[in-house]
Amino acid sequence: MNNIDLLFKNKEEGILSVYLTAGYPALNDTAAILMSLQEHGADLVEVGIPFSDPLADGPVIQQSSQVALGNGMTLQILFEQLEGIRGKVRIPLILMGYLNPILRFGMERFLDRCKEIGIDGAIIPDLPLDEYELHYREQFRKRGICHVLLITPQTTPDRIRKIAALSDGFIYMVADASTTGAKDSIRQIQIDYFSRIREMKLTRPALIGFGISNHETFATACKYARGAIIGSAFIRMLGEAGFSDQKVADFIRSIRQG
Repeated sequence: MNNIDLLFKNKEEGILSVYLTAGYPALNDTAAILMSLQEHGADLVEVGIPFSDPLADGPVIQQSSQVALGNGMTLQILFEQLEGIRGKVRIPLILMGYLNPILRFGMERFLDRCKEIGIDGAIIPDLPLDEYELHYREQFRKRGICHVLLITPQTTPDRIRKIAALSDGFIYMVADASTTGAKDSIRQIQIDYFSRIREMKLTRPALIGFGISNHETFATACKYARGAIIGSAFIRMLGEAGFSDQKVADFIRSIRQG
């Protein structure tokens, strides 16, 4: 069983997924940050593949991608850095990136490297659903790599059910129809959306992302889904404070406990 499926089987609530940009704040920080996140209580980590035109990302993650690219990060280097990571990190690992650099690398080659290293899943926000179903679904499943799909407040009920049927591991429930970015609170319109999705009783569990930044927003999201994803707030902390094990510990504690 894939590590993502095991996580959702064994943990019913309060799942904390953290997003980091590979190669940020320094080129060789990625593996050390993964180990620190595991040590201090992250349940799942999404490793972002830096890209020059990240359309769905807000300014914080965009800037981290630019820094990482300036540091020399590439998909090839990322895979080299993650060699042997499964001897140190047991929690599920997902690569999140845009289609263009993955296609340049080669989709089959990308999936083969994910399998070899022990990557559990991928999130490719701009891979069209129909194209995935027709051309790539079997490639993912043959290698045991989860492909996590996204829904938004504008996604129609019929399409949500199709996404639930095609998504592996979990559904990435985008909390807001905007780019990524930390928000201090969750609005009633978002809660209505969360409630609507929960009442659909989908076949896949969901994690809520976009705008989750502190204990309050994390706790609220956990009332309506199995957990939540934090990205911009963590990237901002790394940018302001730099990476240290203590800073990661303090950040995770602030999310979990307030």
